[in-house]
Amino acid sequence: MNQADRFYIFITVFLIIALVVGGVMLLTNRNKIQPIELVLSQAALPQQDGEVYIGGAVINPGIYPLMEGETIQALLSDVGLEPDADLNHIAIYIPGEGEGQSPQKVDINRAEGWLLEALPGIGETRARAIVKYRSENGEFKRIEDLLQVKGIGQGTFDKIKDYITVSHSKTF
Repeated sequence: MNQADRFYIFITVFLIIALVVGGVMLLTNRNKIQPIELVLSQAALPQQDGEVYIGGAVINPGIYPLMEGETIQALLSDVGLEPDADLNHIAIYIPGEGEGQSPQKVDINRAEGWLLEALPGIGETRARAIVKYRSENGEFKRIEDLLQVKGIGQGTFDKIKDYITVSHSKTF
């Protein structure tokens, strides 16, 4: 066998191998699952009107109206944030149907006189006494400390105890 014959045999074997490998590759690529393109659209959130209770590290905790299109940021600007408020952890609670709504509580360490007057049995005079006691003696540690305020007895306390709370400012 001369050198030219060997060259043609080599080329023929090479082409046969190339065809076999190419055919195998084509068959394996056909069996692969083709990727599916998903297109996600920005769906509008359902709008809901109602009321929202906002508590925690806010200046004016309470129940606020929620209007269509209003954002959480707008609600938070209404209630005022405490300096130590952690906006990375906001909890939203949606009550089940028929679940009762807890009454709005007034923070006796932060409430102004006009808000204290709204409590049952607390008028202008007692509200001023609470604010005066708080400014002279510091924050209330617990709601029962309200009994130390002149003009507030057990009867008045019993009327308002379910409507009041105390928060404590943090000192560093």
